[in-house]
Amino acid sequence: MTTFVLVHGAWHGPWAWDRTVPLLHAAGARTLTPDLSTVGDHGLHDHAGTVVAALDTVREDGDLVLVGHSYAGLVVREAADARPDLISRIVLVDGWAGPDGASMVSLAPDGFADTVRTAAEKLGDGWRIPAPPPEVFGVVDTDDAAWLAARMVPQPLRTFTEPTRLSGAVDRIPGTAVHCRPQTYPFDRFGEAVGYRTHVLDGPHDIMLTDPEPFARILLDASSFKKGKREV
Repeated sequence: MTTFVLVHGAWHGPWAWDRTVPLLHAAGARTLTPDLSTVGDHGLHDHAGTVVAALDTVREDGDLVLVGHSYAGLVVREAADARPDLISRIVLVDGWAGPDGASMVSLAPDGFADTVRTAAEKLGDGWRIPAPPPEVFGVVDTDDAAWLAARMVPQPLRTFTEPTRLSGAVDRIPGTAVHCRPQTYPFDRFGEAVGYRTHVLDGPHDIMLTDPEPFARILLDASSFKKGKREV
């Protein structure tokens, strides 16, 4: 049996997977949804530690697939690097990824760092970034947007500036980089650069909320993907 450890992205919480988890359970899989949204001035390493702690609770036999959405692409790769023998596959969903020392601000286009720092200084007491509107994540349906806006929380600035710490162990784990179309950032290139197979899925950045059924199918198929091949 497969266990999916589903790690949400910035400004989100475990609720981001609420529409996907029942579909995975119906297919016979297990799930864990670590919470990175707790209040406080946390950094990327704190979040990776939260995921490692979740991984250490898995005792069942079977495959363990570590899934990171958006910012959590960096988090799950650092966590997997700490527990490489536990993970069968990594799946990035519109996920940020890079080598040792990479961070959100180092991978993002020019201007991103200034934008988030300014937002934190003006609106977040210097350390937290207020949540953007739902349409930034491609959520435009009125009801879905209201549901999302009511749940999002500020994101600690350090999660975007702290560089990842990777020993290289993570590179032994096969990976799939699912990138949504139309793209917001070059998530396919991030995945290819770390050696992952890429798979395009039509839908917005928060595809797990807007299109949970095709997204769940991708996750369920992920264990059959082979490293180094590209699927479009």
